[in-house]
Amino acid sequence: MPNADDRAEIVQATYLYARGLDRFDPKEALSAYTDDAVWDATGVGLERYEGRDEVLAFFERDAGSMSEQFHVMTNHVVEFDDDDHAHGTNYVLAEGRTTGGASIRAAALNVDTYRRTAEGWKIASRVISPLTAPQMEGFEA
Repeated sequence: MPNADDRAEIVQATYLYARGLDRFDPKEALSAYTDDAVWDATGVGLERYEGRDEVLAFFERDAGSMSEQFHVMTNHVVEFDDDDHAHGTNYVLAEGRTTGGASIRAAALNVDTYRRTAEGWKIASRVISPLTAPQMEGFEA
């Protein structure tokens, strides 16, 4: 039966993802995801990526296109489907500046699924939807 430690590990995965992005460390960001993960930000004007290679390639492009950025993750709600699967939501506030000088700002809702792996809980899918109108003009990733 899932417990508070399982929930904490899931929330930790969302923080690891954000820290990896903000440290310009795509491999750390990717480590929060399953190998077959889906990352879908079509709702904020970006693309949908599926699988380790596609998601990593996007995180690498993001690291190369941003000169500064931060992601604040909050308001986590996690519900367990069974011992090894869960789903939930969290909010993200992201701001930054591209290498070309454009300002980026987005407040969004992440709708996630999570799966327990041999390495612990990971994000299996993330669908990102805007909570306010995103400012993504000039973002080239």
